[in-house]
Amino acid sequence: MSGVCIITKDLPRLSASCCEALQAQPEGDDRFTRIACDGPALSLFALDGMEAMVPGSMDGAGTGCYTLEVEVDDPDAHFARLSSLGYRALKPPTTQPWGRRSTWFRDPDNNIVNFYSNLGARA
Repeated sequence: MSGVCIITKDLPRLSASCCEALQAQPEGDDRFTRIACDGPALSLFALDGMEAMVPGSMDGAGTGCYTLEVEVDDPDAHFARLSSLGYRALKPPTTQPWGRRSTWFRDPDNNIVNFYSNLGARA
């Protein structure tokens, strides 16, 4: 996989939130934005732009239906920073039995953003 494109009703709001959470810069406009970050490409596309390009393509589509996973060095630091900025935390940093430490937040479209680190043998 080379990336993901999120379709949103409010591109400026979601773009600002993603850029702040990921500490990244946007590239684009109010119809299509690419978030400049390491790893697979993250793009955002306006719902009305998608419908203009392919009428009916968004029939039955909803929001809040995916988890965006972001590998980071320190999930605890991301939890502290995003909590202090007022982001809605779903799960504080926890370590799973399989060696992944993660914290979950909601984005403005109500999807989950999982900031995680694989601890491996350190778990």
